[in-house]
Amino acid sequence: METLRRRYFIEIAFDGGAYHGWQIQPNAVTVQELLDKALTTLLRDPIGTVGCGRTDTGVHAKQLYAHFDVAHEATVGDTDALLYRVNALLPPDIAAKRLIAVAPDAHARFDAAQRSYEYHTHFQKDPFLHGRSWQLRSTPDVGAMNEAAAILLQHEDFSCFSKSNTQVYTNICRVTRAEWKWVDEQRLVFYISANRFLRNMVRAIVGTLMEIGQGEHPPEYMHTVIRSKDRSVAGASVPACGLYLTEVTYPYL
Repeated sequence: METLRRRYFIEIAFDGGAYHGWQIQPNAVTVQELLDKALTTLLRDPIGTVGCGRTDTGVHAKQLYAHFDVAHEATVGDTDALLYRVNALLPPDIAAKRLIAVAPDAHARFDAAQRSYEYHTHFQKDPFLHGRSWQLRSTPDVGAMNEAAAILLQHEDFSCFSKSNTQVYTNICRVTRAEWKWVDEQRLVFYISANRFLRNMVRAIVGTLMEIGQGEHPPEYMHTVIRSKDRSVAGASVPACGLYLTEVTYPYL
């Protein structure tokens, strides 16, 4: 007789500075590995989480969802109590925030309707931003960068911003927001939302926008980059330390 299993979503946040991204890898410490170990220890059942997506080495997450199955609902018990115990086993730079019972076919990756990222930059040396923001030497032309960023909403094929040799079925993404905003006099943040993202896509977009902001290309150059479908035409990827996955939305959460 098949064992009845119950599916849960777990919401986490982490500082990615010490990790080789979210997804389990051989010979590298990842966030998923530590979360799976904590859940397996507490639930006494081999747990393999499925994340809403992958993050690169050094990238942070203010909100990331993963799903997992347990043999029986009673195994989990009080979700608040389990979260407390999970956090006790996780290192200080990873936090479990919510545990939600969901339908058996709910999927953290495939059901995500929208994902949002932020890329943080600053202009003066600040020990409290080290590893969490990219320090720039000069102030770019924010108006030109926002003009170029708006062009992203007019396209859907973002092959030019994708890491090569990735195993994805399509490079089509629908971007719904792309803009730079000043947080204060010394901090400039890029906000972007889409239904899905390709590997390295946000860092490549920011690198391209920075070239435009430094006057290397006019804003309309963004059309040329996207239409080329060639990664070598786009700008260099910016450092991972400034990138944050900030929100993942689902129709049923």
